[in-house]
Amino acid sequence: MPPTWSNITRAAAGEAESFKSVRIGTPVRRPADITLGNVDDMREVMVVEDDVTVLTVVSDYLRARGYRVSGFSDGIAARDALRTARPDVLIVDRMLPGVSGDELCRHVRELSTQTPIIMLTALDAVEERIDGLEHGADDYISKPFALRELQLRIDAMVRRTYGIHVSPLPFVLGPFRVDPARRRISLNGREMTLTTREYELFLFLLQNPDRTLTRDDIMREVWGWSFGEASTVTVHVRRLREKIEPEPRFPRYLITEWGRGYRFTVEGAA
Repeated sequence: MPPTWSNITRAAAGEAESFKSVRIGTPVRRPADITLGNVDDMREVMVVEDDVTVLTVVSDYLRARGYRVSGFSDGIAARDALRTARPDVLIVDRMLPGVSGDELCRHVRELSTQTPIIMLTALDAVEERIDGLEHGADDYISKPFALRELQLRIDAMVRRTYGIHVSPLPFVLGPFRVDPARRRISLNGREMTLTTREYELFLFLLQNPDRTLTRDDIMREVWGWSFGEASTVTVHVRRLREKIEPEPRFPRYLITEWGRGYRFTVEGAA
């Protein structure tokens, strides 16, 4: 049986000085209430969760921390809203009525490769988390979770995706041309279609050619985690290989160093 919200609120107790002000009865905003586009510096988070109590508490918590939040309790309503809405971060429960979280991820990826997606799951099996990542999620968090952890993951995604950076000049490595200022990478002159996390991963690899990078290195630099599930890196490496390798089963560029990590190279790849 999925964890109850009482587990989550107990985990969050003591983390937020304003948590006592959360109003459990706050109505969930419907598609007509959604804010379209950013008219100021506040970032918008869309939360899709069929447990209305969870949805309300998460939404109120994030609003209290400066985010604009739109909430939906089923996948169909969220999918309809996403035809026009462009949230800065999407938080989606995997087990949704109408349209599942996996289906919603696939739909978003057809519309945008850049929207960061965090998947919520009550299913703790590694295979279940891998499935969510395979369908386009950038990150996942298992229930019950601490609200503060969720906020920090959202903050990290916003900084990495939309933050202001001192951008280095474009550079070329083998058949790859990288333009960090525009967040674009091309292969043999053709611009690649990459999700936010795929771009961050590939940029890190390109900036460290011919160096063996452990999964911990990648987790720390790309995800901003000091620890995490190794399968997260494995899935994203597999997805990236499908986009850069002529034959993903026999990689030329992104090499597995067994027992150590991964190494990106263009030597001998031509």
